[in-house]
Amino acid sequence: MTDATTGTATDVTARETSRTPLRIHHARLIDGTGVAPVNDAVLVTDAEGAITYAGPAAAAPPATEAVRTIDAGGRTVLPGFFDCHVHLAYAQGSPPGRRAELDPVLITLDTAARLRQTIEAGITTARDLGGLSAGYRTAVETGRIVGPRLHTAVRIISHTGGHADVRLPDGTDLSAGMSEIADTSDEARLAVRRVLREGADLVKICATGGMGSPYDQPDDEGLLEEEIRAVVDEARRHGDKPVAAHAQGNAGIFNALRGGVTSIEHGYGLDERALDLAGERGVFVVPTLSTVYAGINKDTMPPYHYEKKVRWSGITKENIARAIEYGARIALGTDAAVGPHGVNLMELTYLVDLGMDPMAAIVAGTRTSAELLGMADRLGTLTPGRTADLLLCDGDPLTDIGVLGDPANIVCVVQDGVVRKDLLPTAPTGRRP
Repeated sequence: MTDATTGTATDVTARETSRTPLRIHHARLIDGTGVAPVNDAVLVTDAEGAITYAGPAAAAPPATEAVRTIDAGGRTVLPGFFDCHVHLAYAQGSPPGRRAELDPVLITLDTAARLRQTIEAGITTARDLGGLSAGYRTAVETGRIVGPRLHTAVRIISHTGGHADVRLPDGTDLSAGMSEIADTSDEARLAVRRVLREGADLVKICATGGMGSPYDQPDDEGLLEEEIRAVVDEARRHGDKPVAAHAQGNAGIFNALRGGVTSIEHGYGLDERALDLAGERGVFVVPTLSTVYAGINKDTMPPYHYEKKVRWSGITKENIARAIEYGARIALGTDAAVGPHGVNLMELTYLVDLGMDPMAAIVAGTRTSAELLGMADRLGTLTPGRTADLLLCDGDPLTDIGVLGDPANIVCVVQDGVVRKDLLPTAPTGRRP
């Protein structure tokens, strides 16, 4: 509900672990499948948090006394979005090494605040690709804190001097638990076993250098192809876990693709041959365009980082535009922490700026992202049988995709059938007779 005196969201803590059947009416439905919107739609959920109906009001089942009714007032209802590439353990622009200087209690509280900020931006599921312990996933699952449901890689596997080697030249480790160093295929297998022992849902590797690392360039190769194959095989042997590859330059992208990874993260140097191979193998591309649209600040970045970002921003836009034109299997990711937290859906605007249709961008952030995370059987679309992860937004995202990028326009967020954010102008607490 909205506080009448402040205009801000009131505390919904008391409702955050309670699930009540919902009926949302007077809505415009965009269901995440890519089909045309349904005007004057109704969406109904049951006591288990599953969608039982989503479609035209004329065909909707009658309301019952036990249903909590939400009048959408003509707003658009969409699936809860995914962000498939975040770093929630870090504040924007804060180098990983700085975390070692902070009190662990403050780190935990700040991370919890970023989780809340992220779900209130419309992200109901997130994949953290380095730095977030599995305990945060459990904390969300058990209701200790509110945030997107989480998949976490826990640590990042890199070679010595590679993108995730956060050590000083004298060897002092500043990674604060973010990095796993592996320089041979056998060491890569051990690194996989260690991150999985710590509860990782997937494995993150560095197939290239990067922007923020001081010792390499995006075109530099990271783990060798045979080392990537070892990682993929080890992940397969232990629960068939997916492998995400930080891969910016084209040579490393090819190593990752030939090595069998599940997704290419960033993909700034993708050329036509790489796109063809990714298409043949069903590999997802997570472009993280926020890093070049909103992640460049000369005043706060080390000179080497700023120079690389400026040099690569045009290359990135050209190549990701080509990937969109090619019909690459694109999922949504922001690399939040490199760019700002809490405005994750601005990434949709950047995809559209490079040629993606607004509906296709919405599908990328919902259904396709759910496919990447292996959750498409229960998330990503507003169809009967799926889990009730959804949001209501002001404005029409098909005519102005930018409305989704402003959290103020996300007036209601429901996760697993539970209301997590409520900024509706009238309290949706009425019961239908």
